[in-house]
Amino acid sequence: MTLTILVPTRGRPQNLTRLWQAFKDTCEYETRLVALVDSDDPELRGYQAIYRQLEHEPMFRMGIGPRLRLGPTLNVAAPKWAARSDAVGFMGDDHLPRTVGWDGRYLEELRRLGTGLVYGNDLIQQAALPTQVAMTSDVILATGHMVPAGAVHLWLDNAWLELGRALDALTYLPDVIVEHLHPIAGRAQWDAGYAEANTDARSDADRAVFEQWRQHELPVWVQQIKEYERG
Repeated sequence: MTLTILVPTRGRPQNLTRLWQAFKDTCEYETRLVALVDSDDPELRGYQAIYRQLEHEPMFRMGIGPRLRLGPTLNVAAPKWAARSDAVGFMGDDHLPRTVGWDGRYLEELRRLGTGLVYGNDLIQQAALPTQVAMTSDVILATGHMVPAGAVHLWLDNAWLELGRALDALTYLPDVIVEHLHPIAGRAQWDAGYAEANTDARSDADRAVFEQWRQHELPVWVQQIKEYERG
């Protein structure tokens, strides 16, 4: 099986460099890291410098496009990469895999599930939320989405949790550490990106999208995925 991890990133080229080094140190399979960068990013030159340095690395890719925000960016990129990979995952540019062979553990579990989702221990939410996740590509190909349409930044992990539960195909691996270096836990400094994403207004808007999705669209997603499996 092959795994592609999508990493939307903005304003933090140093985090992308750190994450790529962690991939090199911990991946046991040829797991692809795809950085998704905004064309209007104030740190665009920094990202372009990383690309020039790593463009010949077969497991590193970078896409630069118009700013859509986190959720829409994933929904644009995920179907493309799902068509090329057995599984697709998400990490933020503030996640950091610590467990050597984490990707193998994810793939082993997804292979066992056949269709489903898996996540590790981020040392903050732990089992409560998949702040980083990987899923079999059929989940994305069946629904055309990785996250509920209209969700911008927050409540995406809640949607993955609910989807995995609804499919009865969700596994948490407590011994697989993918640390979330978030300021809420004192592991990073608050910056413009965190400030923009973590407002009450943003949370309320994204929660409303999530609740509507859970009530009306989640059952449709589950049916689409099951029909895709049978097809």
